[in-house]
Amino acid sequence: MKILHIVKTATGATWVYHQVRVLRSLGFEIVVALPHAANGPADKYRELGATVVHINLDVPTKRPWRIPAVLQACRTLVKNVRPNIIHTHHVGTTLVVRAALGKSSPIPRIFQVPGTLHLEHAFFAHLDISLAGPCDHWIACCRWTQRKYHQLGVSPKRVSLSYLGTDLNSFTTTRTNILRNELGLAPDTPLVGMVCYMYAPKRFLGQTTGLKGHEDFIAALPLAKKECPDLHAVIIGAAWNGAIKYETHLRELGRKACNGSLAFLGTRSDVPALYPDLDLAVVPSHSENVPFAAIEPLLSGVPVVATNVGGLPDLVQEGVSGRLIPPRNPTAIAAAIVASLQNRADARRLTTKGQEMARHLFDVETTAREISQIYTDVGRKTRVSGTVDEGLSRTISSEVFNEGSDR
Repeated sequence: MKILHIVKTATGATWVYHQVRVLRSLGFEIVVALPHAANGPADKYRELGATVVHINLDVPTKRPWRIPAVLQACRTLVKNVRPNIIHTHHVGTTLVVRAALGKSSPIPRIFQVPGTLHLEHAFFAHLDISLAGPCDHWIACCRWTQRKYHQLGVSPKRVSLSYLGTDLNSFTTTRTNILRNELGLAPDTPLVGMVCYMYAPKRFLGQTTGLKGHEDFIAALPLAKKECPDLHAVIIGAAWNGAIKYETHLRELGRKACNGSLAFLGTRSDVPALYPDLDLAVVPSHSENVPFAAIEPLLSGVPVVATNVGGLPDLVQEGVSGRLIPPRNPTAIAAAIVASLQNRADARRLTTKGQEMARHLFDVETTAREISQIYTDVGRKTRVSGTVDEGLSRTISSEVFNEGSDR
């Protein structure tokens, strides 16, 4: 069975790579379509034996006049690849595929929904549903998303639940002190962290602050320091999609509010090695699936405080596997930080359960096999034969596939 994976980014969506790795081991023929990037994951996909197509099929929101070219590029891609199933991983690429191929396309299309944001806004939720045809299916990546599609009238038979998986072997609970040495902190200095890209507020959605809650985290730190004067904090992750002005704004907020006790480390490639140095990870999101920012610290043996939004309660359960707090509430964040740091034994108890849950729910060896079964079930209902044209190489770079690509 041949699966066409369409990804909108060449720098994120690492879950797709881990998923493709397992799917290839199970014998699936995989074609991955994603934008070109000099240091992107294309070579890693090729090493797995997947075919790579450099093409950007996200909605060109800043250049809407290019939409017809993007739709045509999508049709050309599908015509040449002739997949049995099309698997999309982002809202924009999903809308492009549906608009390009139409509701009556006989090729099954599976949208693995990575986040909840578009479903929280009536217009975009309606757009998702209205462009879907009888061969469209959804994979909800948290229970909130699954319930929302049911509320929107989608048959439960067309909505599966499967969490985004990761490689459990990438994480260790052994503290290296790499981060603490870098910051000049003693091993017993309380250190809390937030690991997340910085997404600028989307004004058209009415946002005035970033949806990941950086502002709330920064505002909570001076409150927590009243009870824990030695507290230090780090933010790991930089501007996403060119949001440099927003990152600058956050850094200035941190400088004014935290008086040198908050360090911004930017984007790091060694995050798994840094996690064990933290005494606590904070996930203060306003809208969220089950983010790796909550999964990874638990896999590393680090306690987690998270907001009660979206899919976060699937993993972080109050008094069971972590501390769950209301969103947009710096006071609650500060109280949870202090409680976690002042009661280390209880924090360890919660973390042990959280780690157990994370290993059970987010092991890509399991989640990718769930995807495999979904493919089989969907393919059984709608069979489409097809093979990649003989001239299609491991990297397709001809102009026809670059048509409409927003590089």
